[in-house]
Amino acid sequence: MMTDGLAPQTWLHRVPAGVKLAALALLSVLLVPVLDWRILAGVLAIIAMVYAGFGRVGMTRLSLLRPVLPLLVIVGGVQAASGGWNSGAVVTMRLLAMLLLADVVSMTTTMSALMEVLTPVLRLLRPLGVNPRKMALAVALVLRLVPVLLTQWRAREEAWKARSGRRVPPRLVAVFVADILQLADHVAEALDARGFDRSAADHHSSPL
Repeated sequence: MMTDGLAPQTWLHRVPAGVKLAALALLSVLLVPVLDWRILAGVLAIIAMVYAGFGRVGMTRLSLLRPVLPLLVIVGGVQAASGGWNSGAVVTMRLLAMLLLADVVSMTTTMSALMEVLTPVLRLLRPLGVNPRKMALAVALVLRLVPVLLTQWRAREEAWKARSGRRVPPRLVAVFVADILQLADHVAEALDARGFDRSAADHHSSPL
């Protein structure tokens, strides 16, 4: 159900997870002050070439993000209504670029590598009662499950349209939400079966 990174190995797979996460954070910060849609269009073009470099798998992965586009359009429309079309385009393209960059990191980095990088950083939150190992696992799971959920929704959407030719009804969304909750239960059961909540986990997450 959950893949551990993108199957075809690329040069990005060989880049350390910490470097990729740091680059993601830096690029996200650098994109915030950009107000020229042409620059953002160039960034998106470069990201698209990265996806194309992954071959058919990368392009399929890119198509899975289609359900997110309506939300981006709404956000951009609201921004355009208050600040003009240029402002709306900039906001939409910036969010899309950040989303795609995060997805590139997710599909070229294994969950174990993500946890290895995140756990030491999250130890800073231990005085607040946060278990670094559990929090790192939670973040890694989110990054890994989002593509899975997008794939499942895309499959349901296409199947419904093929059968009925009509728009997706609200009840299909309700069924999808129920499936998400069921998936969450399965993940929780799997973690519990592996003894993740036992004292051993706390021992491994003790501060240096």
